[in-house]
Amino acid sequence: MLLDIHPDNPDPRKINQVISILRKGGVIIYPTDTVYSMACDLLNRRAVEKMALLKGIKVEKINFSLICHDLRNISDYTMQFSNSTYKLLNRALPGAYTFILNANNQVPKLFKSNKKTIGIRIPDNNIARTIVRELGNPMLSTSVHDDDEIIEYITDPELIHEKYSSKIDVVIDGGYGHNHASTVIDCTQDEPVVIREGIGSLDVL
Repeated sequence: MLLDIHPDNPDPRKINQVISILRKGGVIIYPTDTVYSMACDLLNRRAVEKMALLKGIKVEKINFSLICHDLRNISDYTMQFSNSTYKLLNRALPGAYTFILNANNQVPKLFKSNKKTIGIRIPDNNIARTIVRELGNPMLSTSVHDDDEIIEYITDPELIHEKYSSKIDVVIDGGYGHNHASTVIDCTQDEPVVIREGIGSLDVL
């Protein structure tokens, strides 16, 4: 299903459709402030297994990000971090960043692994954040890549739907996506380290 949702004013009825799909263990493709991404309900084990299968990896090897609505969600899955890290997150989010943080003991239980870190995103995108807010917990998310050797990400939601319609439950059309990913910043040590420079400006550091 291709579901058109206005990026500035998401229709609550359509958002509820998406929430229903997620709660039933569905996998969605949705827009962010960077590229289109695939996601499921973090707390639905069957959905997590389905998404891992789609990406061709085992659940315990998952290295996907958590999509949160705000900073309050983050503390449910991370160790306590420094005041300077909190200020950095507060400056940068919502925004086109993925922050690598030390995971608390909830994360290994979710993935049946000894995972010690977790990637956290709060996209500056009304559709993504409204979905997570209404779902009531984070989504597990990974970018949708293209097979093209030059273009890394698919930006057209209709082309994404053509490619993935038989594999996932809904593609949300929120307009064209970007062809550049988020900036990844590792905050697991004393000083933040830029792992990948993407759309998010390094001026926040």
